[in-house]
Amino acid sequence: MSDVDVAANLAAVKQEIAEAARAAGRDPAEVTLVAVTKTHGADRIAAALGAGHRVFGENRVQEAEAKWPALKERHAGLALHLIGPLQTNKARNAVALFDVIETLDRPKLVKELAREMEKQGRRPACFVQVNTGEEPQKSGCLPEETDALVGAAQAAGLDVRGLMCIPPLEEEPSLHFALLAEIARRNGLAGLSMGMSGDYAVAVRFGATHVRVGTAIFGARPPAA
Repeated sequence: MSDVDVAANLAAVKQEIAEAARAAGRDPAEVTLVAVTKTHGADRIAAALGAGHRVFGENRVQEAEAKWPALKERHAGLALHLIGPLQTNKARNAVALFDVIETLDRPKLVKELAREMEKQGRRPACFVQVNTGEEPQKSGCLPEETDALVGAAQAAGLDVRGLMCIPPLEEEPSLHFALLAEIARRNGLAGLSMGMSGDYAVAVRFGATHVRVGTAIFGARPPAA
């Protein structure tokens, strides 16, 4: 476990993001690196925090609840993103813990999140997840459903910042990044969460404002407990 130099990996990823942004005529400061810590333990997270990183992503509400409340108390300015599917029965916990929910994908979840935000007086930012590859096994609304879902979420008072996608593994990601950017543009949304360890530089060239990188920073994931 100790053979991974998290600080050096973080620096290398940030450098590549900056280079991709400049090559696209963009300001590197427009791109937020979400360091994905799913299944990684306290040692790897501590190394990232020690290197000054403050924006992290988790896939599962339950796992995040075991790791992040104490860290958020100890480290000012932490921002935690939910990047995995959200069940409606976990909406209360998600609203309480996360600062950004990137996986809003259905009307029922809109209603549950709106209810919980009203109840808790807490309003995490939201991204609508789009299943750009229309893969049946994957979360996300279909591209043709996105405009209606964005409108419903905004009408319910949710703070919709942008869209998120996870392209199919076997397809050229740039096609999906371009599609997501076009849907965001017609909905007047500035945020684009797209790009992971294998393709984040491509995503930046297509306008990503958030890239979600785990393996390239923390190394191979240990098996989930």
